[in-house]
Amino acid sequence: MSVSHVQSTAHARSAPHSLNLSAAMSLIVENITRLRALPVTLVAVSKTVEEARLRQALAAGQRVFGENYVQEAKAKWTSLKSEFPDIRLHLIGHLQSNKADDAVRLFDRIDTLDRPSLVEALARAMKKAGRFIPCLLEVNIGDEPQKNGCAVNDVAELLAMAQGVSIEVQGLMCIPPEGKDPQPYFKKLAELAGQHHLKTISMGMSGDYEQAIACGATEVRLGSAIFGARA
Repeated sequence: MSVSHVQSTAHARSAPHSLNLSAAMSLIVENITRLRALPVTLVAVSKTVEEARLRQALAAGQRVFGENYVQEAKAKWTSLKSEFPDIRLHLIGHLQSNKADDAVRLFDRIDTLDRPSLVEALARAMKKAGRFIPCLLEVNIGDEPQKNGCAVNDVAELLAMAQGVSIEVQGLMCIPPEGKDPQPYFKKLAELAGQHHLKTISMGMSGDYEQAIACGATEVRLGSAIFGARA
């Protein structure tokens, strides 16, 4: 089984950094499998990770990766995606509308659709490229003014707008407020996805993904638990 698609979640933070990457990933998958019977996709967050470490993850079977920046991803992944055609690359960072063309050409899914202007920019870029990729709506689940993401009350309107320009929205993603119990926010996102009949619920990172899976996450985004702390 590919480590990109595992059953449930794991103690990512329990994988000590002294373990090599393959062993750390195996432990994560093992733990995830114990926590939930339904499939959970492991997205390896590879921001600032060098190619040698990416190749180690690929050798261990990982195929779903998340990047925060278009230009960094373009430099790292263009040749690797040619070499490994089954890689699925997600944009998990904020996308400026003027980078929509590059994002549509490179990524296999945009996980941070959060405003009408970006819906319009992506629709134009997809039509221009002849490449129609799915998206997730990023929800500002804690209503934090400093964070990106659409307001909870705007989800229905943004979904309708995306549908109107033939953008497939597969689900929702969020980052809960830092320093607070994430579970109420995870539950809220899962409920919101259910209300709108969306199957993909992307929530939970290295420090809280066990709780996210307990609340219904179908995808978790892990960086330091796999690659170690960033320098």
